[in-house]
Amino acid sequence: MSDLPPEGEVEERDEAGPAKRRLRGFLNHLIIYFSAMILLVPINFLLTPGRVWFVFPLVAWGAPLAIHAAFAMGLFDRLKR
Repeated sequence: MSDLPPEGEVEERDEAGPAKRRLRGFLNHLIIYFSAMILLVPINFLLTPGRVWFVFPLVAWGAPLAIHAAFAMGLFDRLKR
């Protein structure tokens, strides 16, 4: 008996592979983003309570994260069609 899946399943896996990788990459990016922000906010208020600077990395990193989310959802693939 062969270890290869039937023909239809191979095609489905090929299409789902890149989408799963994009989603996994985005989720890793999102976890790192939130972890960094969870650290930066208390550091900001402990070291420099008079200045609110954590907003700058929050926005500066949040914009590329939003683009990564659009890429993970396949919005840029639709523009190519």
